[in-house]
Formats: sequence, C-alpha cells, structure tokens
Amino acid sequence: MNSPDLQHANILQTQDNRMISHDTDIIPVIQNVISTVNLGCQLDLKKIGLQARNAEYNPKRCSPAIMRIREPRTTALIFNSGKMVCYGSKSEEDSRLAVRKYVRILQKLGFNALFLDFKITNILASYDVKFPIRLESLILTHAQFSSYEPELFPGLVYKMVKPRVVLLVFVNGKIVLSGAKIRQDIYDAFGNIYPVLKGIKK
Repeated sequence: MNSPDLQHANILQTQDNRMISHDTDIIPVIQNVISTVNLGCQLDLKKIGLQARNAEYNPKRCSPAIMRIREPRTTALIFNSGKMVCYGSKSEEDSRLAVRKYVRILQKLGFNALFLDFKITNILASYDVKFPIRLESLILTHAQFSSYEPELFPGLVYKMVKPRVVLLVFVNGKIVLSGAKIRQDIYDAFGNIYPVLKGIKK
C-alpha cells in the first residue's frame, strides 16, 4: 500500500493534468491570478513614481502608484498604507514570484518593505465546452443561482455556492470563472456545471 506521503506526492504530480471525470478532457486556461500582500511599512508614492522607471503615480487619475514588470508580466497597485495588489500573472507561483520582485524593487528604493500575509484573492479562468448552450433552459432549471439579461449582457451569470465562484456562461460554449481562491475550486466548479450544460446543449 502506498504511504500517505507517496499518495500526496502522486496527487501533487497529477493535479495540473487532473480533469473532471465527467467524460471530458477540457482543460481550464488560467487568465489572471490576483494576489495581495502587506509590505509592513508606509510608502511615499511620489518617490516611487519619480525614482522607479517601471512605475507611475498620478493621484488625480488613480490613487495608488502603478508598477509593472515584464517577467512574470504583471502589474502592481501600490498603496501608501503598505498594501499591494498584483494582477496579470498566469499561475499562483508566478504571482508569488512577481510580488517578491516588487518587494525587492521597493527595498532598493530605500523602503523597509516586507513580504507579509501574501494571499491569492482571485483566480480567473476560462473554458470552452465546444458545444452551444441553451441559456434559457439554464435560467429555468437553475433560477436560484442564475441571472440572464441578454439585452444588457450576452452571458448568463451563475453564482455557485460550493465552491463559491461566479461563472459567466455564453451561448457559444465559452465559460469564464472568477472568484476561485485555490486551483481546486476551478476544477470542482466545472465538475459541477459540466453535466448540467451537457444536458441543455443545443
């Protein structure tokens, strides 16, 4: 019998390739990972905007300073309170790496910036089920979770309770998922919705 450690290693090894067992091999594409960190110090945003070549600060247009790096390609919103929001990465690991790079840049500017309370706050992913969907049927059968106003927005908004995520479902079979805090939420949410969509395909 496999030891718990070996079983855990096998799970980790196959997690990225693991797909839902609803007779599909559809793979989610992670479009954006948003994370936050506490830098543990007050920041002079004007100094950041003037001295960091990859930063801008225009308080009339946007209250935080905006900083960008190319690898991983991300953008950070930096607040004078010492909070920072990072978005644009394609994985949790890249998001963490990007935040560490931003912290180092701020340290080089003379701030006592730290890497505290790092959190993934939102993972945005997309799917393509490869068949058209009858959205009117979905709103009828799952009215308590759904809202659909095609004259305002072409997608149906589906608020899933467990995991707590929001899915935008489009008639052409494209799905956008937001609100996931961990990657497993993406798989679980799709595992829940896929058999429902398969039952109402055009």
